[in-house]
Amino acid sequence: MKKVLITGATSGIGRATAISLAKEGYHLALTGRRLKKLQTLHQEICDLNAPEPILLQMDVKEEDQIKKGIETLTEQWEQIDILINNAGLSLGLDPLHKGNLEDWDTMMNTNVRGLLIVSKAVANTMIKNGSGQIINISSIAGTQVYPNGNVYCASKHAVDALTKAMRVDFLPYGIRVSSVSPGAVNTEFSSVRFKGDIERANQVYDGYQPLVAEDIAASILHIVKSPPHVNINDILITPTAQANAYNLHQKK
Repeated sequence: MKKVLITGATSGIGRATAISLAKEGYHLALTGRRLKKLQTLHQEICDLNAPEPILLQMDVKEEDQIKKGIETLTEQWEQIDILINNAGLSLGLDPLHKGNLEDWDTMMNTNVRGLLIVSKAVANTMIKNGSGQIINISSIAGTQVYPNGNVYCASKHAVDALTKAMRVDFLPYGIRVSSVSPGAVNTEFSSVRFKGDIERANQVYDGYQPLVAEDIAASILHIVKSPPHVNINDILITPTAQANAYNLHQKK
């Protein structure tokens, strides 16, 4: 069974994807900043009688941690078949002139620079093997810019561009590259954006049924299970109540 590295696996889409792939028998390496949450997920996967996952406590903003983590992994695995670049976040929802520079740095370093460094490290192992698959978790914010989304939208537009660039750069090496772009999905992501203000985060989903992490995990599994001659370039997935980044039908 193939070996899969998932970044940002401690919550939300990353966690749901790990459980989904574990149920299918994939061998997993799971990264995250929060060791206790990784350990809880490890136990949950073991309870499924799935292959025991490898845990890598790693912040994708930190280049030295990425290098150490990938080296640790390649010592145990001969190859990494699939990379799921899931680690990402949004902080704040202010207009540009009121933006927080620290928040901007965190978003760009996580969503863009971290994805780049992890992808470079893993792609070099895939190139040696002449095959591989990279799935970048983007966002509807990578296709449209909405009010006060500024830097987060910019970071996800970068992910969209990098996905297309990877598809070109890695074409000679048999590496498939895909992206999944969720619309409104109710995960820990929202509470992080509002810095722990759960009430404000929940208001985002008032009056309609949003996506949940498992919905996105199902799309990721579909990509992973596609035959070797098929590359699913992009999936944009929204709840039924969402037409685009601006239009939601919220019942009063």
